[in-house]
Amino acid sequence: MFRGANAITMDDKGRITIPTRYRELLQEECSGQIVCTKDVSQPCLLMYPLHEWEQIEKKLRNLSDTNPAERRFKRVLLSHVMEGEVDKNGRLLISNTLRKVIGLEKQIMLVGSLNKFEIWDEAVWQAQIDDDLTQIAADDYELTDKLQDFSL
Repeated sequence: MFRGANAITMDDKGRITIPTRYRELLQEECSGQIVCTKDVSQPCLLMYPLHEWEQIEKKLRNLSDTNPAERRFKRVLLSHVMEGEVDKNGRLLISNTLRKVIGLEKQIMLVGSLNKFEIWDEAVWQAQIDDDLTQIAADDYELTDKLQDFSL
């Protein structure tokens, strides 16, 4: 499981270095093979180990090409897919296309989200997390049934 937020720097070639604590896990679980795509609802990238992405593909196969909403969802998600590999130095190259589509700059955040990572521009991440905390503090969000039953 991936958790925590890590501030990392992207080099001029678009490479990020995966924190050491995740490298061994990625090598064990997927031989360093990953899939990145654009999040359909947030200004970030989603980075999946290959085996986790294959589960997403199974779900995508069940969506209809004749339903406009389902086709639109598949189109956005799949058209931004980039396959990659974490190299022996723990680096991953993020394509120029994906960097541009969400405006990634040099300072980024790699955020663990259980079975995947989210990749954010650091300034955008900070604004998002500030907004999330403000809304939670103001009780200005809708509690789903699952959230109502959630306890820490």
